[in-house]
Amino acid sequence: MKELEQLVIPLLVWYRENARVLPWRSDPTPYGVWISEIMLQQTRVAAVLDYYRRFLEAAPAVADLAAMPEDQLMKLWQGLGYYSRARNLQKAARQIMETHGGVFPNTYEEIRALSGVGDYTAGAISSIAFHLPVPAVDGNVLRVAARVCGDSSDITTPAMKRKVTQALAQIIPLEAPGDFNQAMMELGATVCLPNGAPLCERCPAAPFCRAFQEGRTGELPVKAAKKARKVEVRTVYLLFCQGRVALRRRGPRGLLAGLWEYPNELADGTDWPASWGLDTVPLERLGAGKHIFTHIEWHMTAMGGELGSADLPEGWVWADRRELRDIYAIPNAFQSFAQVVADQLGRF
Repeated sequence: MKELEQLVIPLLVWYRENARVLPWRSDPTPYGVWISEIMLQQTRVAAVLDYYRRFLEAAPAVADLAAMPEDQLMKLWQGLGYYSRARNLQKAARQIMETHGGVFPNTYEEIRALSGVGDYTAGAISSIAFHLPVPAVDGNVLRVAARVCGDSSDITTPAMKRKVTQALAQIIPLEAPGDFNQAMMELGATVCLPNGAPLCERCPAAPFCRAFQEGRTGELPVKAAKKARKVEVRTVYLLFCQGRVALRRRGPRGLLAGLWEYPNELADGTDWPASWGLDTVPLERLGAGKHIFTHIEWHMTAMGGELGSADLPEGWVWADRRELRDIYAIPNAFQSFAQVVADQLGRF
């Protein structure tokens, strides 16, 4: 991948002139870089900014994150999705407290050993916060490398990731490894775009990029087709009583593990409220929604009504407007019904 050698200097010049101003770049502490990198996994920068600010206000140091109650952590993360990221952050914070005395580890191997930290995240933290010459290879970097080098290998394979990582390890500048890694990511995020035509006229690699020179930017990178998602048809039950809505906590494993939700089940004809021992008035249809997870889609219909009794099954709670706002983290999967619930609770 010899074309990458030509990229180093023009890329760093471009980055210093075009890098977005972001809080974790302005103050690249190990803790802040770590939080930002975990938040940015499969999430746009614009969506992360407010979460990052609020998170650091609530947990400004490793010790604060390690000690935070789980419900508060989930509420801080509400809306970002992939909630296992937040749980892994807390597990890693507790590792740091127990193994490193609360001091963030400063070697690639120790960072890589933290819960929820993979090769890419360890490389990003090592290079940005500790100036270690370790590549950080994510989807943006793989796309840039494939196009610049005209490489038709499938970028989703471990072999391609190893090849790119090894190539970058040979050229990463010792004096600015963090800038180089961030520049590669920035180029992929803002110029060498994943969807739609890349902005080749703005790219510092254009003079030697093989995909651009050969007119192959639409063909590269090569990615294996994703498997079709499984579709589940579900009924969501919006059950109210005296200005409160019923919530239940999901199990400790699997999709949305441990989060609070509006009770829902597969739409299989079962009279679920009756099976839960609930006494309701006839339910009416209150709306529909769809949510796409990585490997599954939920197609949902909301049925709602007033309970005749305030008794709930074990593990369920009543939540009023304040508690929904301040305490209970409701996943984005149920966002389609947020206004319906707000309107119903607002009547009291």
